[in-house]
Amino acid sequence: MLGLQSKRPPSAIALVALASAMVSAPAYLADAAECGDPQTPCVIASGEYFYTTPVSPPGPNGYPVVIMLHGWASSGTAAVQNPKTVEPVTSRGYLFVAPNALHAASGKRDWSVRDGQPPRRDELAFLNDVLADLDKRHAVNRAKVLLAGFSRGGSMVWNIACETPNAFAAYAPVAGGFWDPLPVSCAGPVRLFHTHGWGDATVPLEGRLLGTSGLVQGNIFSGLGIWRDTNLCASRPAEKRFARNERWLRSWDTCAPDAELRLILHPGGHSIPADWADGALDWFEAGVPRNDEIAGQR
Repeated sequence: MLGLQSKRPPSAIALVALASAMVSAPAYLADAAECGDPQTPCVIASGEYFYTTPVSPPGPNGYPVVIMLHGWASSGTAAVQNPKTVEPVTSRGYLFVAPNALHAASGKRDWSVRDGQPPRRDELAFLNDVLADLDKRHAVNRAKVLLAGFSRGGSMVWNIACETPNAFAAYAPVAGGFWDPLPVSCAGPVRLFHTHGWGDATVPLEGRLLGTSGLVQGNIFSGLGIWRDTNLCASRPAEKRFARNERWLRSWDTCAPDAELRLILHPGGHSIPADWADGALDWFEAGVPRNDEIAGQR
């Protein structure tokens, strides 16, 4: 028998080994091969998402995660191919996750932002489904998930943070806030770092009526006032101006325990600043800073 087995063609031996490996391999490894690149979404019952893994291995509790919600009419595949946001995240050992919004009546992808229109999906339930599915492919540290978003994605971040403050560890919206009618209050304090452009004409700081739609973008400063009250922050924030790049930082950090509210205004328009990802992660990893740390920033 031994002699007969040794005379099998190499190709047959390889096929037997391959079949054995397929039987013994964990099922999620087969699933993982089906997605995880910018052109191939991971498909779950409630929607789709894209992700990029870091080169470094996960920590003992799994990978920390940054979820980026794309803007109106964009997509997760566009977000996951944006090097200025993806590379700083993955280089620091985070999974970068970019879900897809559903198509609205216009045919464009859009999130179920609280703007007076009926929601098309429970977006928080969807994001929890995304993390559960991702955890089957790569261990995820649910205690270290930063929810970020741009434009309408940023508005969705404000809504989730307001309605379910403990859903994620912290929130980092860019160029998007509450839509009218603004909430009277939020459910509880959060850590929130908002970034906005002085010259943003798409989502202006003072808000605006959106064409003839009847929808109204809320005033960003009015929204920040709701957050300040919810976080029980002192009325006067620490401030720092950055003459080098014409930025203005306001940080309300005398707030409820584990709560923080921070705003950076930059001179650009409706965009994500090139150094946004590193700045957001520096803030996320530092926790709630002390007052003297604000004064010491470059």
